[in-house]
Amino acid sequence: MNPIVVVVHGGGASNISKERKERVRQGILKAATVGYNILKQGGSAVDAVEGAVTVLEDDPEFNAGCGSVLNENGEVEMDASIMNGKDLSAGAVSAVRCIANPIKLARLVMDKTPHCFLTDQGAAKFAAANGIPTIPGQQLVTERSKKRLEKEKLEKDAQKADCQKNLGTVGAVAVDCQGNVAYATSTGGIVNKMLGRVGDTPCVAGSGGYADNNIGAVSTTGHGESILKVNLARLALFHVEQGKSLEEAADASLGHMKSKVKGVGGIIMVNKAGEWAVKWTSTSMPWAAAKDGKLHSGIDVGDTSIIDLS
Repeated sequence: MNPIVVVVHGGGASNISKERKERVRQGILKAATVGYNILKQGGSAVDAVEGAVTVLEDDPEFNAGCGSVLNENGEVEMDASIMNGKDLSAGAVSAVRCIANPIKLARLVMDKTPHCFLTDQGAAKFAAANGIPTIPGQQLVTERSKKRLEKEKLEKDAQKADCQKNLGTVGAVAVDCQGNVAYATSTGGIVNKMLGRVGDTPCVAGSGGYADNNIGAVSTTGHGESILKVNLARLALFHVEQGKSLEEAADASLGHMKSKVKGVGGIIMVNKAGEWAVKWTSTSMPWAAAKDGKLHSGIDVGDTSIIDLS
């Protein structure tokens, strides 16, 4: 029996206000616990990452599902992807609207189509055909998202471009008792993005994430355009293939992104041996990891706590 592990992240962040920190921490702990319980009951790594990310999509504190940031028109357009390291099967969706859980739709693309990636109207048609209910778009919009868009539009007028602000994504990686690994990543994108903008999250070519049993699984977060340019998830796994530990691989790939394109972000990784790593170059990144009945978590550098899972 392989050691079971699930690791989740709530997105790289420039900073998280004191009044939000506890809500964010509780959300991330809940997601990791849900994913871990799925594995404990014999569920697959794919089931676990889907379950964990669904929890975060349903939590308005995170930039995915309900709570997604708004595009230039004040609307929610979401991206998500999922991948099974056992056979490299993958599913992704982009520019999705009026759906509570894009990660569930990405899973259906993986399981029920010969394709890897559906977008916009095609994704909506496929969702309807598979019984995924639509909800009014406004149900996904929070007051915080509205305020962030207003602030961004004002600052953009003042010519303040800052890729450090737009880092929110949620993601999970897992290894199950069979030694299979998987990843899932979901996001609302970046504030005030152009209509139809797609970032790294749904790009299963090794940007928003990647999973291969022989190497490991990765979910990334950060400035999407930077992640796309360096193929961050696959780059991290390349370093693992070259003999680096998960932590060294995460550090090396994030360091490359920072030096090459000035991009910041974060990475969570697992391998089938049950090793895991969490690294980021953004100011903070909420994360949690469950293994051996213990739940590790943190938000800022040097802020790690461990509790027993009942």
